[in-house]
Amino acid sequence: MRLPPIPPQDLSTEQRRLYDTLRAGIAKQFQGFQTERADGALLGPFNPWLHEPEIGKAVWDLTEAVSKRGALSDAARQVAILVTGSRFKSAYELYAHVQVAREKGLPEGKVATIVSGQRPSDLLTEEAAVFDAASSLNAGGVLPRPVYDRVVAAFGAPGVSELIHLVGLYAMVCITLNGFDVPVPEQQVEPAP
Repeated sequence: MRLPPIPPQDLSTEQRRLYDTLRAGIAKQFQGFQTERADGALLGPFNPWLHEPEIGKAVWDLTEAVSKRGALSDAARQVAILVTGSRFKSAYELYAHVQVAREKGLPEGKVATIVSGQRPSDLLTEEAAVFDAASSLNAGGVLPRPVYDRVVAAFGAPGVSELIHLVGLYAMVCITLNGFDVPVPEQQVEPAP
């Protein structure tokens, strides 16, 4: 871990505003995985965002905007996020979104297969379209027209826009996590009491 988590009492005024915003959003959107230490210091991508609150606020605003779209089903969103986390081998991202995917009802076998970097054979039509599009976007280059058209057929134009922005957002989150070597919570050292 390259950026130590910041205990709430050590936050600047600007960091504190972002901290309060993040905690409120986390409580609404991100359940089932650890996002803070016992002392209240935020973990995961939230900690690097607090270290640079101007950037962190912008990323959080984008996260909120993409999350509100609602064109993609919960399962489809999680397929795209897991494909992206797997592509970047982002430990915290996979830790967190494996939990979210389970909570959203994605079967364990699909989750395990996606996390291993493979395409599950039992994807539903919409999930398959999202898996293929997210895989293609993460590989680089132009999203092939037949793949694009399958996502449009499944979710409409708003769905393909949401998917492209979702994959881009989570690629950035994964790069942030990897760049700052953010571990899963059980690998983080708690401060001494």
